[in-house]
Amino acid sequence: MSKRGAGLEEPQTAAGQQQPIEVQGLSPDSPEAYFNRDLSWLAFAQRVLAQVEDPGVPLLERLRFAGIMGVLHDEFFQKRATLIQRGWPASIADGGYQGWTPQRLKAACREVIDEQSRRLGDVFQQQIRPALREAGIAILDYSELSAEQKKDLAHYFQTQVQPILTPLAVDAEHPFPFISNLGLNLGIQVLERGKRVPRFVRLKVPGNRPRWVPLPDGAGYVPLEQVISAHLADFFPDVSGLEVYTFRVTRGEPNERHGDDDGHDPELEHLTPGLIVSQVERRLLARRFAKATRLQVSHRMPEGLRNWLAEQLELGPDDIYLNDNVMGKSDLTQFRPDGHPELRFPAHEPQTHPRLRRLLPGDHSAIFEEIRRGDILLHHPYQSFDTSVLRFLESAARDPRVLAMKLTIYRTSSDSPIIRALLEAARSGKQVAVLVEITARFDEAPNIAWGQRLESAGAHVTYGIENLKTHLKLALVVREEEDGIRRYVHCGTGNYHSGTARAYVDLGLFSCDPQLSADVADVFNELTSATDYPSYRRLVVAPDQLRQRFTDMIRREAEHALAGRPCGIRAKMNQLSDMQIIRELYLASQAGVPIELDVRGLCCLRPGVPGLSESIRVFSVVGRFLEHSRLYRFENGGQAEYFIGSADWMQRNLDRRIESVTPVAEPELRRQLDAILQTYEADNCSAWDLQPDGSYLRRSPAPGGNGHPDGELLCAQERFINLAGLQD
Repeated sequence: MSKRGAGLEEPQTAAGQQQPIEVQGLSPDSPEAYFNRDLSWLAFAQRVLAQVEDPGVPLLERLRFAGIMGVLHDEFFQKRATLIQRGWPASIADGGYQGWTPQRLKAACREVIDEQSRRLGDVFQQQIRPALREAGIAILDYSELSAEQKKDLAHYFQTQVQPILTPLAVDAEHPFPFISNLGLNLGIQVLERGKRVPRFVRLKVPGNRPRWVPLPDGAGYVPLEQVISAHLADFFPDVSGLEVYTFRVTRGEPNERHGDDDGHDPELEHLTPGLIVSQVERRLLARRFAKATRLQVSHRMPEGLRNWLAEQLELGPDDIYLNDNVMGKSDLTQFRPDGHPELRFPAHEPQTHPRLRRLLPGDHSAIFEEIRRGDILLHHPYQSFDTSVLRFLESAARDPRVLAMKLTIYRTSSDSPIIRALLEAARSGKQVAVLVEITARFDEAPNIAWGQRLESAGAHVTYGIENLKTHLKLALVVREEEDGIRRYVHCGTGNYHSGTARAYVDLGLFSCDPQLSADVADVFNELTSATDYPSYRRLVVAPDQLRQRFTDMIRREAEHALAGRPCGIRAKMNQLSDMQIIRELYLASQAGVPIELDVRGLCCLRPGVPGLSESIRVFSVVGRFLEHSRLYRFENGGQAEYFIGSADWMQRNLDRRIESVTPVAEPELRRQLDAILQTYEADNCSAWDLQPDGSYLRRSPAPGGNGHPDGELLCAQERFINLAGLQD
């Protein structure tokens, strides 16, 4: 990331972020010792917003972050709004309400979202749109167009858009239509000649047309809804007046009644695989008609009309959100004009891992021979997923010595080369077993389709285990060699998704260690046979073992501290909200254990409080790539232990999911993990420190470093990009 602009060194806080309290005298049992998870989640959105506001971030990247902000707000209303409204008590165990009433929490979240939306709208209108215009890729308003440009768009509308549109009236003979989730709509008040009362017509903006319509002369883009609005006379040729306003509806999750934002649904328990698929398909249908949680309307819409719309959607006035510029900012992620590399982050091409560069194309046995020489640690997206994990699976599919392949699929790409490799293996007679998690939120439909396609090719497909979501990331290859059968494994922190592997930061481990590979085999056997395995040799698996193992290791560090032995906890994860784990961390801090936590998203732990957590430091890194890796290091009296895996410190990961963390044993790989942790800890550009009051303070370089007047910048992600290019 380029050097950020002035004015961002102050703490980035938001109104209503957390309850203002006196942090002195807190104990691990004080409700005030725990941040509310929903407000902490919105604080992560605040750090993303800082990327939009940062003039040092390339222009099109600022626009992309603006789109991500829209996505984050959409997800909040889809995943959390109904839970907050109903005050579901189960969330208390996972960094929930801690004394907040549902009404007060909803109001506090609204205050934060309103402030973030205002700032997002201001920077979009006042900085980003003018800069886009200057760069020759403007997002224009229809009113700014020339007569010739309007003529071109009229032709586009008549040939490409108008045939798709269906205006729906609302009157005594036409009930209020169903409004789909996150769709953009035009609310039209039509005043017919000779009548005094207008009628309401809803027109859906089609989602299968580009939201940003390019002008034929290359002068810029126009929002599709404005193109449609300008041609409404084609639908209403003989009226005396037309008023048009945009609006948008967000709907929650139909299974939120169970109090679980992780997609757990007791209705899926004790069902056969076929019935599970049918039930999930019914859930997908139910999601379309789930309760509305937010109504976004144009600020020009009359109050009476917006209140009437809210009433039709069974919403109240406090569920209405006014919008004074482009609505549905999540669609900004789709604004991808060709060219203009100077307006983007410098191009990054993932590098092949140094130990895999020697492999010859077409040699399907080469990667297995390399793994036999010793475990390999992968760091994506800096090291290529395609030349490591994908090659591992494709080689397994084509190597005649491979007898079997097993894989977990949580999310994967729409045209997945991994699925193609599994299909190829199954069709060639190899034993292929795939665990497809069909309750992965918003990926249910493609996962069902993949599962059915794999089954038709002869693969063994399992659709998870009852009452638990399968979230672990494991692959197993069984190969017949001169000295007998050997198993090879990949244990990762991210999904088997070649697309997100270029944008998400993840870790992975290749190994053929007999104990670890036997553990991975046992996990697959447990998942496919529904038979419990009481213990594992090296792998640590949730929900049976992981919580207790983490608890024991945290307590062990406290014992080392009290005995004067080397101690310390360094961990990197996506979210931290489990109150039992946080309580153990508080007790460890009180014993004197230094604790360094890199938590990308929400964090319910209150760090730096005297007598409670003064030895705990929490920070968050937000950069061009999404931080997704989980890494845990325990000093253990000088005999440090390292783990990577799929689990965060959240109740859902520890108690309601099948997860795994893998120990990393080889000294060289441990040194690599230490270097990764140290690089994040030294970041003074994209890291934010969590303060005891719940605010986040963005780090700045110390002045004068290496002759730089503002200090030397160290951005962890840029450092990893540079290091990957230098490795040999």
